[in-house]
Amino acid sequence: MAAATHATTDDDGAPADAPAPPGWTRADTVRSTVAAGIVVVALLGALVLHHSTTWGARGGFSLLVGIALGIVFERGRFCFYCIFRDGIEDKNSTGLYAVLAALAVGATGYAVVFGLFLPDPSSGRLPPEAHIGPVSWALAVAGLAFGVGMALSGACISGHLYRLGQGYTRAVPALLGTLLGFGLGFATWNGIYLAGVSRAPVAWLPSWLGYGGALAVTLAVLAVIAVVLLRRLPPRAARPAARVSLAGVRDALVRDRWAPGVTGAIVGVVGVLAYLRVEPLGVTAQLGSITRTALDGTNLLPERLNGLDTLAGCATAVVQTVTENGWLVIGLVVASFAAALSGNRFRLSRLTVRGSASALLGGVLMGWGAMTALGCTVGVLLSGISAFALSGWVFAASCLAGVWLGIRVRLHRLD
Repeated sequence: MAAATHATTDDDGAPADAPAPPGWTRADTVRSTVAAGIVVVALLGALVLHHSTTWGARGGFSLLVGIALGIVFERGRFCFYCIFRDGIEDKNSTGLYAVLAALAVGATGYAVVFGLFLPDPSSGRLPPEAHIGPVSWALAVAGLAFGVGMALSGACISGHLYRLGQGYTRAVPALLGTLLGFGLGFATWNGIYLAGVSRAPVAWLPSWLGYGGALAVTLAVLAVIAVVLLRRLPPRAARPAARVSLAGVRDALVRDRWAPGVTGAIVGVVGVLAYLRVEPLGVTAQLGSITRTALDGTNLLPERLNGLDTLAGCATAVVQTVTENGWLVIGLVVASFAAALSGNRFRLSRLTVRGSASALLGGVLMGWGAMTALGCTVGVLLSGISAFALSGWVFAASCLAGVWLGIRVRLHRLD
């Protein structure tokens, strides 16, 4: 049976698994019961949304997607910044295999779904709502800024959302900074659009290679990356053989960190189902819409945002209610809290003035980058690469470069 764990923190404040005395206590039962109750209430909320006249089935399903992501992100520690940082600073590529698995499963599923929507990819049309964006210098700069922002704030946007459920207090100024960053992005959008985005090509691999060829190339690239990363896998201690038991299954679900392959595969499946039923995965549409709504009618928001609403990505709009993406975000935070609570990983981290300032500034950079790139690491990178968009790969490379730069100049230590 796997050893039980208790919550400690990494050097960036995130809860981490550490050895603890085995056994299941009454406190564990109480926490898990409360957590299960929270999840049940969230599931009932999805049922209510499903039958509502305002949101309907799409709103209910979005909440279900958020619940699934909150659990798997928290249990698998699926934060792009933490994964990139471990690979760069600690030379530990374990977490990167979760991203590779998510992309492999996602790309395979997207190929099937695309075939249903658009049987002939060479027609010049693009699949509806897929995150396939223009490739320009603006995308690369946005990704670089987003990566630096991750290093400064201690997580990507989706990472801050699920770690908010773990009690990571730096997520609050980081998310507030993200809202400010979106405002800055709206202010600079028209100039950037005219200077580069408007003339940038929208590169979609199936239009040249077909679905089979695009999938083969994507899986081949992922396989090459996986092989290269093998040398950065830390040695694993041999575990004695153990019988399968109820306690072992319980610990594997609630206490132990989920394996990268399992985590990534679940994320990939959820991403495919989200696209099939509602829209591609993304976590910034609601955040950007909050800022756009707040600035609407003021001199701070351009009277017209050239071409913005015609491009694919995490679209923002002036809204007066919670959007479908908003329900996804709510489900993510609530479910991550329940998952952290059940495993005794919820801890309010210490918030310092320097940590708050760096998180706020990092959030501004991420918000500007997400607005300019039309999404974040979930929307542009994960959903984009799964959709065979070259823009996803460009954003991934520039984000990784930004994280590397931030670590090199030790921005990640300003907490």
